[in-house]
Amino acid sequence: MDYIIEMLHIHKYFGTLRANHDITFQLKKGEVHALVGENGAGKSTLMSILFGLYQAEAGEIRYQGELVTIKNPNDANRLKIGMVHQHFKLVDVFTVTENIILGMEETKNGFLTRENSRKKIIELREKYKLFVDPDAYIKDISVGMQQRVEILKMLYRDADILIFDEPTAVLTPQEIDELMQTIKNFKDDGKSIIIITHKLAEVMAVADRCTVLRKGELIGTVDVKDVSIETLAEMMVGRKVSFDIEKNPAKVKDVILRVENLTHYNQISKKNDITDVSFALKQGEILGIAGIEGNGQTELIGVITGLLNPTGGKLFFKDEDITKESIRGKLMMGIGHIPEDRHKHGLVLDFNLADNLILQSYHLPAYQKRGFLKKEAIMKNANELIERYDIRSANGANSLTRSMSGGNQQKAIIAREISRQPEVLIAMQPTRGLDIGAIEYIHEKLLEERDNGKAVLLVSLELDEIMNLSDRILVIYEGMIVAELDPKKTSFHEIGLYMSGSKKKVIEHES
Repeated sequence: MDYIIEMLHIHKYFGTLRANHDITFQLKKGEVHALVGENGAGKSTLMSILFGLYQAEAGEIRYQGELVTIKNPNDANRLKIGMVHQHFKLVDVFTVTENIILGMEETKNGFLTRENSRKKIIELREKYKLFVDPDAYIKDISVGMQQRVEILKMLYRDADILIFDEPTAVLTPQEIDELMQTIKNFKDDGKSIIIITHKLAEVMAVADRCTVLRKGELIGTVDVKDVSIETLAEMMVGRKVSFDIEKNPAKVKDVILRVENLTHYNQISKKNDITDVSFALKQGEILGIAGIEGNGQTELIGVITGLLNPTGGKLFFKDEDITKESIRGKLMMGIGHIPEDRHKHGLVLDFNLADNLILQSYHLPAYQKRGFLKKEAIMKNANELIERYDIRSANGANSLTRSMSGGNQQKAIIAREISRQPEVLIAMQPTRGLDIGAIEYIHEKLLEERDNGKAVLLVSLELDEIMNLSDRILVIYEGMIVAELDPKKTSFHEIGLYMSGSKKKVIEHES
């Protein structure tokens, strides 16, 4: 069998952490090859080695049978390997064209010339139906359009091997469909595609073969047509996984959190992030907020939790005005917060795991006496939560939080917040970066909170998550609530239209 890329017996370590152990990955010309595995399985590390961002301690890479050395992304580009990263590498204040040609600019008599570059970009745009204005500024175009720019960047460098890292994480359903079609077009054109993804439905829809990693080791490579989605999930996590979210009918009670005409003005962009947002959250329900990233979700939750001060409107908790209440005041009242950015707002990375698990509670008598921390109580709490929430780390409760994988950092936050037994749980991207097994567990925990009469405000970019967990759905677009929908009576397509601003309707708020 002839392979365009062979990664043979790859070993990669970060200190004592075994990221890749004896992994062999082979890519055929003209195939779509999915790379899947749990969080921390070593997928992105393996592809970062192929793209030259990391170097392996052992093993070899072959390109069309020839042994090659890839020391940096420029070496990868020379081998016609391109990569679209999960977090785009674009300069906001540059145009689409300037971003695409960055590092490969043409000059004439010492001056930058764009004529040939622009012509090539337009040809690629038309050929692959990646329609985007070459003169638009990155800051002015949607996330879906920005992804097209990243793809055009690869194609502009004549890439034949295309690596996509979690490519659908920030797209609407319509944009996901378009991307899947684009990938099929690349395959028809003879290009070879690698997709790193958590979403097994996308693997089944577009991939020819799939390689599964678990805990840094190769579990196997299979033909997608010969396996089921359940088989792939079991290969990923080492046990059977349930995809059916069993949800009891909601026993909705009183309104516990009320948002009235909230507005927040951004001093940098000189415009509102959120405008006149109103809704009511009730005990015993999960209220989902759907929207494309960057449409005001972050600012809305920032205002509710106290991270940002509103410029208008009010916030009520059990009919008490808490608009100007402090962050700690809101936490102590009974509001829990799983933040969007676990590093910035969720954890102190240079504290150990045990201390991070009491960040909201260290001042309470259970954990301190006369200003001195009760280390024994803190360790007991940590060990109980580690066991209950399956938080994995090298040194247990004493592990430096910075050294833990992103998924286990997220589990630590969720364990801390739910164990405080809040009456309102604000869950912002609660499963971002988690594997299937952990996602299943977190979903169970959120439903448990709801069934125990707690109120859950769920903000997620994953529409599957919003549709499966929510009892009601609000859609946010450009800082305004543009729809309130019943998940039983709506569709992915309809939500996608609201998310992209193609459809709007007047919301009648309940009191």
